Amino acid sequence: MPHFGLIGRRLAHSYSKVYFEEKFRALGLQDCHYDLYETENIGTIRDFLKRHPLDGFNVTIPYKEAIVPQLDDMDPVAREIGAVNVVKVRRAADASLCLVGYNTDAPAFRDSLLPLLQQWHREALILGTGGAAKAVAWALRRCGVAYRFVSRSPEGQGRMGYADAWRAARQALLIVNATPVGMYPDVGDTPWQHPEVLTAKHLCYDLIYNPSATRFLREAALQGATVQNGLDMLHRQADLAFDIFFAPKP
Repeated sequence: MPHFGLIGRRLAHSYSKVYFEEKFRALGLQDCHYDLYETENIGTIRDFLKRHPLDGFNVTIPYKEAIVPQLDDMDPVAREIGAVNVVKVRRAADASLCLVGYNTDAPAFRDSLLPLLQQWHREALILGTGGAAKAVAWALRRCGVAYRFVSRSPEGQGRMGYADAWRAARQALLIVNATPVGMYPDVGDTPWQHPEVLTAKHLCYDLIYNPSATRFLREAALQGATVQNGLDMLHRQADLAFDIFFAPKP
């Protein structure tokens, strides 16, 4: 009975179980199951897999980078990014495990972003510096868009603090929220405190999909900006993860 799941700290917002189980039913895979696993500490993943013998799993905030040292291998995209959101579990005849990490966030974000880009979207601000932000950066490089990270700890090349970001937004006409700020249940929060600087040329993309319109996107839309939530990205990355889970053994 193939069993998959999502590991993260807080998962009340997640649509992953619904999406995967609907996909299983649509494909006639009634024996497959997908569950959510909340944990305060990712700990030793092999101990976790002894209690929950998964065939593969997704990883979300805040463990996309923390999982990396525990893996046996990564595909080239995940290795370049340094963050993983999909793990394929391979079991040998002696019951030993081989854990292989992938990053489907990056190509999913790229493919959902491309139809929205205009010629003036040459510079971007990425809100956040975690695993999701690194996947966004990978995609922007491949789209030819320059970017800077916006962080509460802005030390380091290519980073700036939130207090300075509103000035940069006069030229950086693409703003991507790669933080969990504004996600259910904290729907009154926003990572962007200066909606007044946004214009009709701005594209504001929030990786959050629950709620469908975060405060960040609602305020951006009032300024005439184009807005996009993370639901399409979620579906795209989940479909890529499904292909990884069910790929034949090498």
